[in-house]
Amino acid sequence: MKKCIYLFFCVAVFWQLNWNDAHAENNPRNIYEVKQGDTLTLIAKKYESTAGDLKLFNGLQSDRLLVGQKLRVPIMYKVAPGDTLWRLAEKYDSSVPIIKTANGLSSNAINTGQKLIIIPKKLAMDGKFVLMTREEFRDWIFNQKFTRKVAKVQQHHTYQPSYKQFNGTNHFAIMKGMEEYHVGGMKWSMISQQLTTFPDGKVAVGRPFDIAPEGSFGLQNKEAMHKIEADAIAIENLGDFDSNQMTAEQKETIVTVTALLMLKYGLAPSIDTITYHHWWDINSGERVLDNSHGHAVKTCPGTEFFGGNSTASAKKNFYPLVRKKIQEIRAAMH
Repeated sequence: MKKCIYLFFCVAVFWQLNWNDAHAENNPRNIYEVKQGDTLTLIAKKYESTAGDLKLFNGLQSDRLLVGQKLRVPIMYKVAPGDTLWRLAEKYDSSVPIIKTANGLSSNAINTGQKLIIIPKKLAMDGKFVLMTREEFRDWIFNQKFTRKVAKVQQHHTYQPSYKQFNGTNHFAIMKGMEEYHVGGMKWSMISQQLTTFPDGKVAVGRPFDIAPEGSFGLQNKEAMHKIEADAIAIENLGDFDSNQMTAEQKETIVTVTALLMLKYGLAPSIDTITYHHWWDINSGERVLDNSHGHAVKTCPGTEFFGGNSTASAKKNFYPLVRKKIQEIRAAMH
């Protein structure tokens, strides 16, 4: 009988320690690293949240989790001297209104020793599409875990839709329109590209990263196309850059997103790792680079894409910006 009581006491203490660890006060990060056997439901229960909210906190396109993946979760925080709601919101990827609502606060005043529930912001999602700022995408990509090998990033422009179709708020409508065309018109399984950048500087995730692009080069030689796409991430930059002048915000996003992809996959900018649609013969699948005479090639990503669509333009105008951004991101991370 004494052994049973002792065992029950040990289990109770163990459970309490686990609960306290999950809701640790002044946890330096509201990040949970996925472990073997974890599910969204189990993690949500541990942090008194829901699987649906965890998906929105983290921009998850499915319930699938991988060991080592990092998730933003709600935490319990004990107010320290000098804390303000604004500082806590910045530190824990939340917002002042979210913290006030979660804790029933009627003003911005908080007191040392006060305990607060801090809930992360939800990302903008519509189905599998995730719309983010550059800063949100930086956190998103470093927290994600992928299994597919990626060796190159494809740069495209949409041509249509162009800037004329973008009204500043219709990101998801444009994404759905592209997917409808890709599925209904091209007979692909879903939207072709992993990423889409917009004139306002936002970036949207479409096709999951662990599924290779589909038809992204539009090649007639499908065997060659699938081989090219197998280790690629495709970016569609909304706009007709044969005629549209790219906005400063979109330009910054294209550079930043490309730099983040280079860092995520351990790549360095070159004609092998950042490739333009223009460099490929759309009939044979041959990479012709600047030797396009006598070949069927598209102007994509545009004759004015960072000064031109040649390898010389990429080396002179685009790759240096990406390298500089990589250095900036690394410095900020340290």
